[in-house]
Amino acid sequence: MVAPPAWNRSSEPFAELISADAIAARVAEIGAQITAEYAPLARSADVVVIGVLKGSVIFLADLVRQIAAPIFVDFIGISSYGDATVSSGVVQITQDLSRPIEGKHVIVVEDIVDTGHTVHYLMENLATRRPASIKLCSLLHKPERAERKVEIHYLGFTIPNKFVVGYGLDIAQQFRNLPFIGYVQGP
Repeated sequence: MVAPPAWNRSSEPFAELISADAIAARVAEIGAQITAEYAPLARSADVVVIGVLKGSVIFLADLVRQIAAPIFVDFIGISSYGDATVSSGVVQITQDLSRPIEGKHVIVVEDIVDTGHTVHYLMENLATRRPASIKLCSLLHKPERAERKVEIHYLGFTIPNKFVVGYGLDIAQQFRNLPFIGYVQGP
């Protein structure tokens, strides 16, 4: 197995918050939990795992490989940040699903839930499409920033109120490819 590239840690503007090994272990646990709950359901109805673009892509790729049940994968693009580090508060669907989800069991995979506004909007929007069930899986949750209550059925990590990057999360579309989750350090 080839080792991932080493990052020059001294010049990075962030510090490690959650290691790549800790992420891999937690993703495996969540995958096992989803398998236990959805493998029986997959016999009677389709299970669709929806990745929220772009931040969830790396998490989604690792997670679906840990789910030992038949699933479909789809994507939806939604944004309230643009290139900023603070949410604009305006939610925008940038790419819709490729297929209907009516009558299907849906698991929405998100990178992070902070204020809750974006994911609340998304879950309400998807619920109007009449899925058989809908649950939220989020890699990260910042409860200190919560302004809207959102039920997270599968949660990777609860984190402090820091701006985080890596493992799919970005700063102005950069640093998604870090193998760990880091936080932006002060000036």
